[in-house]
Amino acid sequence: MRRMLYLPLATVLLSGLPAPAVAAAGNFTIVNGTEAGLSSLSIRRFGTSEWRPLAAAASPGARAAVQFSDTDCAFDLQANLAGIGTATWAGVNLCEANVLTLRRGASGETWVDYD
Repeated sequence: MRRMLYLPLATVLLSGLPAPAVAAAGNFTIVNGTEAGLSSLSIRRFGTSEWRPLAAAASPGARAAVQFSDTDCAFDLQANLAGIGTATWAGVNLCEANVLTLRRGASGETWVDYD
């Protein structure tokens, strides 16, 4: 008999808890923080092999708005840099990101600054 009382009480108590927030990637702005022009920019879910084209911020310092929506957060970005070749930024977190500045060091290392 006591068990029958606990189940409704637990249901009432748990129903008052907020639903967990669901993170997802949304629209963002890309800034070309490299010292080279971007001839193309592609994206793929982290750990997959299918690249999809994105809008590119062509010249150094240029910005481009990207219309994007996905349920995942982690992505790889890849660009063709004029006079340099291909650069990849792995594991970029697009959840809650508003502005991503793509960076590339003189020795080829890549990183993203988040704003």
